[in-house]
Amino acid sequence: MKWIRPLSAQIDEPAEVVGGKAHGLLVLHRLGLPVPPAFVITTEACRAFLRDGRFPDGLSDELALARRDIAGAAVSVRSGAGVSMPGMMNTMLNVDRDLEQAVASVFSSWHTPRARTYRELHDIPHDLGTAVIVQAMVLGDRDEHSGTGVAFSRDPNTGAPAPFGEVLFGHQGDAVVSGAALTEPLQHLADREPLVWNGLLDALHRIEAHYRDACYVEFTYESGELWLLQVRPGRFAGAAAVRLATDLADEGVIDRHTALLRVSPQHLRHVHTPRMAAEHVLARGLGACPGVTTGRVATTTDSAVRLAAAGPVVLVRPETSPHDMRGLAAATGIVTARGGPASHAAVVARAMGKPAVVGIADLVVDKGSLHIGGHTVAEGTVITIDGTSGEVALGSQPTVTTTAHTHLTRLLTWADDVSGNHTDRDEAERLTAAHAALRT
Repeated sequence: MKWIRPLSAQIDEPAEVVGGKAHGLLVLHRLGLPVPPAFVITTEACRAFLRDGRFPDGLSDELALARRDIAGAAVSVRSGAGVSMPGMMNTMLNVDRDLEQAVASVFSSWHTPRARTYRELHDIPHDLGTAVIVQAMVLGDRDEHSGTGVAFSRDPNTGAPAPFGEVLFGHQGDAVVSGAALTEPLQHLADREPLVWNGLLDALHRIEAHYRDACYVEFTYESGELWLLQVRPGRFAGAAAVRLATDLADEGVIDRHTALLRVSPQHLRHVHTPRMAAEHVLARGLGACPGVTTGRVATTTDSAVRLAAAGPVVLVRPETSPHDMRGLAAATGIVTARGGPASHAAVVARAMGKPAVVGIADLVVDKGSLHIGGHTVAEGTVITIDGTSGEVALGSQPTVTTTAHTHLTRLLTWADDVSGNHTDRDEAERLTAAHAALRT
């Protein structure tokens, strides 16, 4: 059995074999977009490793041969399961020699407590295993014309048709995802590196046309040259999903029938977005996941788990990491001092549907208390956060509810038009259910 596949336009493997991340890289190859040389070790190899406690026969030899085909001294070694598990498994950067050890480390991270917790929360089977992508490093910290960032083709908070994301000049990609460094809005790339910006816009347009959906990309540019490292559909929720579906139909990318089917009952439950109506705001950051929640402050994962036994908690951290998974699962909301819309806290919050505020510049978190807006707030104090506006307030605060009136009304009209005009029974049942949910 062959355990390794080169990542090129000629390879056609399902995500169950090469993982979702590698499958996205194959899409980029077929679209002719710039991707660093790479190969993928299949999920079958991971399952064999986890079963036997060692590399399966032949993998070491394949790994040595495949490594020779990647030019450059250093590679990255990343996980890529068939189902997205953001930040839950190990990533190794700048690996130049410890390659077998790096691959084994990623395989082994499948069974870490944080990964198991995430799978249990999202009903992901424990026996899938992860693929591993080995890819030539491109350096976002090489010189003054290098950097890294993430981009959505449309705003994931509202669905508006404008690129959205963040960029970090002179850094590697892990600094963006971890939230350890202060990022800048994606649009700043247009002024500083116009050629890179234009290349990114072209890539987003071509990827959207392929998926017929909004998309998310991770990118690095080295000495003015753009490279794409990851891609996936945008996975919008709530009001953003409603607007995206109607806009794509208006643009002729999908038909109205498809637009209605893309809006799930889960999306609809979050269309009516609550907003905090506090008279006095303690601090403001960046809204990373819409919604309002009230709970007691917890400053560590352990305290979040402990306090959650008695009621809702809000986990407040300098930034989060995969090691905070138990606390993130226990909390009803998340606040961080650092990071932006693509930081670990923001990505996990969106995946879990929990309100989140990130990037509060004057927030200092100590064990047992936090300092914010000129106040010292003890652990256990009740706060309310608004994941749309990015506001944080003391105490329990009133809320008002907003809706995506224009786009929701249009979807209702389309549902009226198609609900009595279909021939497939299953489709008819789905349309009827969607129509009823839209009117609820």
